[in-house]
Amino acid sequence: MDQARGALARGDGIDAEVKLRAALNAGVPVTDVNALMGRALMIQHRRDRARPWLQTGRFSPATAAMGWRTLASLERQDGNLAASGRAYDRALAIIPRDAALWVEIGRLRYAGGEHVLAIEAAEHALALNPASVRALEFRGQLVRDRYGLLAALPWFERAIVNDPADVPVLLEYAATLGELGRASECVTVTRRVLQLSPANPKAYYLQAVLAARAGNHALARSLLERTRGKLDALPGVQMVRGVVELAARNPSAAAEAFEAVLRLRPENETARELLARAILMAGQYRYATLRFAPEIAAGQASPGLLLSVARGWELLGDRQRAGELLDRAARPPEPSLWALGRSRPVGRMLEQGQSEVEAAPVTSAEARRSNLGSYDAQALAGDVQLAMGHPVEAQEHYVLASRIRLSESLFERRLAAFAMARDAKGARELVEGYLRQNPTSRPALRAAAGLALQDGDPVRARTILRWLRDNGQDRDVALLSDLAILEAHGGDSARAVDAARAAYRLQRSSPVATQALAIGYAASGGHLAQERALLEKVRAIKARMPLPPMPRETR
Repeated sequence: MDQARGALARGDGIDAEVKLRAALNAGVPVTDVNALMGRALMIQHRRDRARPWLQTGRFSPATAAMGWRTLASLERQDGNLAASGRAYDRALAIIPRDAALWVEIGRLRYAGGEHVLAIEAAEHALALNPASVRALEFRGQLVRDRYGLLAALPWFERAIVNDPADVPVLLEYAATLGELGRASECVTVTRRVLQLSPANPKAYYLQAVLAARAGNHALARSLLERTRGKLDALPGVQMVRGVVELAARNPSAAAEAFEAVLRLRPENETARELLARAILMAGQYRYATLRFAPEIAAGQASPGLLLSVARGWELLGDRQRAGELLDRAARPPEPSLWALGRSRPVGRMLEQGQSEVEAAPVTSAEARRSNLGSYDAQALAGDVQLAMGHPVEAQEHYVLASRIRLSESLFERRLAAFAMARDAKGARELVEGYLRQNPTSRPALRAAAGLALQDGDPVRARTILRWLRDNGQDRDVALLSDLAILEAHGGDSARAVDAARAAYRLQRSSPVATQALAIGYAASGGHLAQERALLEKVRAIKARMPLPPMPRETR
């Protein structure tokens, strides 16, 4: 039994299982073994085998706390949050002042949507043990969600000072450094992880992400292979694999990876657009038109996806269908409301055809009544108010949601609410505050470029747009067009034409890209005929575009 406990302390579940079976054969009571055996099997990621040892609840007094905690963890991982909570309550009755237990309870609350209560659990864990590595790690993760990447670093650093060999904290620290763009520091930390935990798949994955961002796709591919498939269930891993395979011109492997991403994250637009590119690269033009037909029919296809499918129709010789999709891609997007979660009253109402006008009061009341500390409830209530054209009311809900988590998506919705309310001061404060904590955020940088133009600082706007183009957004037609116009006004006609041509090649039916190219030619001089033809094309495109829908009255 002592040897089994030692194996568990080392994280060696297989050795612990062997020792525990030997103890049972030697006559040790099963109540002394149940909790330890369940823990040994959980370490091996064998939840199916661990459950029979744990679910009876027959634990000796000395092992009961471990048994209930392990059962709670098993139920949480299986999605049985209520059963997990009951098991944690049993453990809490035995060891109420255990900081690590409070961290586990906080994670359960976060998974169940009780976000404010999860933050309180993290704070209580730190009050019980300010040096607890698990509590510091959890608090760092919560701070990262709420305030941003930069604010989280001190929490992870405090945890590492307390235990320099703690691999999970080192990985969180490395991932945060990587997102901040501090690549060399991230590599240093991942190398330390590999010293402590040889062949750690998460360390190799983080290194692969850095290599892919640097354009070294061969290295990224080699590093992904070292994960030995242990992280293939993560959408981020499949996304990096798809990008790497696409760069290596292995379209079939890339398409397989992007399909895996979409199975896990059906709403991922980037994965869908890259999948279309991979299918076209493989020469499967007919399949490209069939694969995305439902999204196109439902009006859910992004401009990038429409362009790719249009290319498929063009290569099949159907220029009529290709032209229709190109025209759709060039139209400005119409605002829309996507309500997720049919189990919620608002989701059921909208699915049954009731308007957001009727649904909004229900949503706001639900958010206030059901769970004031739930990010999802507050964010959804804000979305409905924004869709109705009530930016002030939407902002009230978004502020409550952002006290829990300020994601890029929520940042963009808060920015939209400020724009609708014509609150330039609020928008500027939001953008500047977000960028201080998340300096590489692309949506925030795009917004900062727009604010720089409003402030009469085209040099800053141009610098930001150049950085975005050079760091992954070289296929953004609107960005390239804006950059071309700024380059032209800045007197750099060669760069203006280059940026405009890049935008025009991507979307020849876009009036924005066409106009940008005309401005680029005008700045460079000597292209009067092309300039006139392009401006005539802009007028023709805009003439055949449908008028925007009339605003709907609200009551």
